[in-house]
Amino acid sequence: MASQLSLAEVSTHKDAKSCWVIIKNKVYDVTEFLQKHPGGPNIILKYAGRDATSAYEPIHPPDAIQQYLSPSQHLGPLRDADIRDLEVHEKQRERTKEEIRVAEARKQRPPLNRILNLADIEAVARKVLPHGALSFFSAGAEDELTLRENARAFERFFFHARVMRPVSKCDSSTKILGFDSSLPVFVSGASTAKLGHPLGELNITRGCGTANIIQMVCTYASIPRAEIAAAALPSQTLFFQLYKSTDLSVATKLVQDAERLGFKAIFLTVDAIVITTRERDVRSPWVLEAQEGKSQYYSEGDSDGATNLLGTSSLHVNRNNVLDADMSWQVTIPWLRSITKLPIILKGIQCVEDAVLAADIGVEGILLSNHGGRQLEYSLPPLEVLYKLRQQRPDVFSKLEVYIDGGIRRGTDVIKALCLGAKAVGLGRPFLYALSAYGEVGVSKLISILEREIVTSMRLLGAARISDLTPELIERVDWEPVSRMSKL
Repeated sequence: MASQLSLAEVSTHKDAKSCWVIIKNKVYDVTEFLQKHPGGPNIILKYAGRDATSAYEPIHPPDAIQQYLSPSQHLGPLRDADIRDLEVHEKQRERTKEEIRVAEARKQRPPLNRILNLADIEAVARKVLPHGALSFFSAGAEDELTLRENARAFERFFFHARVMRPVSKCDSSTKILGFDSSLPVFVSGASTAKLGHPLGELNITRGCGTANIIQMVCTYASIPRAEIAAAALPSQTLFFQLYKSTDLSVATKLVQDAERLGFKAIFLTVDAIVITTRERDVRSPWVLEAQEGKSQYYSEGDSDGATNLLGTSSLHVNRNNVLDADMSWQVTIPWLRSITKLPIILKGIQCVEDAVLAADIGVEGILLSNHGGRQLEYSLPPLEVLYKLRQQRPDVFSKLEVYIDGGIRRGTDVIKALCLGAKAVGLGRPFLYALSAYGEVGVSKLISILEREIVTSMRLLGAARISDLTPELIERVDWEPVSRMSKL
C-alpha cells in the first residue's frame, strides 16, 4: 500500500518539471501527462502542487484518471491530518461573489407549473448556472452568427394547415433506427453535463427513460458510460456519439465498449476534426476575475499569450491534438464497419453533396448538423440543408434516415423538420439547461412541453400520425416575421 503524502511535500511539485495534483484526497504525478491532456497543460499547471478536485470533477468522469495515468503515477493518499485541514479550509473559505449569486438564484427559481416553454427553462438555467458553465454551454464559434441563424431558419417556414380531418386520436410516437420513441425527438450528444448538476448525464438518462425518449451519449460525457447504461431502464435505447481519436486502438475500444454496454448505434462525429475558438467561453475567466476585482489592464512585459488562447478557459476543451483530422470516406467508414455491427450514422453533414455520398456508401443515417453553431462559422442552418436535400435529392430519404439538430426550441420546429423529411430531431442545449435548472424533473418537464406542443401542432395541421406530416404541409417564404429571438 502506498504511503501517505503530506500537503507540504505535494506543494513542492508545482511546475512543468515535476507536477503533482490532489484529486479527491489522492495524489497523482501528471508531469508526463501535461502535453497529452486534451485541454492543454495550462489548466493542470494552474493547480500544480495543490488540490484540483473542484476543477476536475465537473468536467471528467470519475474513471478518467484510471484511463490516462499509469499505476506508477498514482502516488498514494493524502495524510489524514491534511485531509481534515483541507476540509476545514473549504468550510472557512470566503465564498466568491459568483458562488453567492448562484446560491441566491437557486433559491429564487420559479415553480415548475410556471414553466410554459423551453425558453422559460433556459431563462432559469441562465440565472442559476455559474458563469463559466453557462459560457461553455451557450457559446458558439467566433461571432456566433451560425448559432443564431440555426434558430432563425425555422422562422422562414410556414404551414399549409389542413382542416376537417379526424385528429381526436393523435399518435406522436415513431421509430428511430427501428427503436421505439414516444416522440420524434432525441437527445443530441453534449459533453460535461456535470457542469450544470452533480448528477450530470444521469438526469437525462432517467428523464428520458420515464418518457421513452432516446439519449445520445457523448464520448466526453462527465459520467462513465457504464454508469449511464446501468441507470437506463431495460427497454431504454441509448446511442453513442463517437469522436474518433488519432489513436486507432483508443477509438476501437470506445466503439466496442459501447456495443458491449448495450448502446444501439454509433453516431460518428465528422464536423469536429479541429475545435474552433469559442470566444464567449475563452473570455469567461476574465469576466470572473473582473468581478472579484482583479486587474484587467496591460502592464509592460505582458506576453501575447496567443498560443495559449484555447487553454485560457478551463471549460474549453482543446482536443485538437487527439482528434482525427484525416478521416475519409474511403478509410474511416470501412474501418468502423469492420469493428462493429451497430448502425452507423454520420453526425455533422452540412451539404447535399455529402448527404448523397453517405447514402451511396451505405451508412444507416445522417444527422444534418453544424455542431450547434460551435464549429464552422457561416455553415448553413441544418433546416436549410434539409430543405435543399428535399428539393434536390429526395431519393436520399429512401436510402437512409435523416435527422437534424440545432436551433430547435418549439414543437412547431420539430414538425417543420418532419414535414421536410427528417425522421427525428435532436436537441442538445435544451436538455443541458433543463438538468441545470431543475435536475431530472427539469428533463421530464422539457419532454412534456415538447409533447404538448407537437401533438397540438399535429392536430391543427390535420395530421393524426407522424406519417401524415408531408412536404405539402410546409412552405419556405422569402420574408421573415419579427424574430422571437429578439424577445430573449
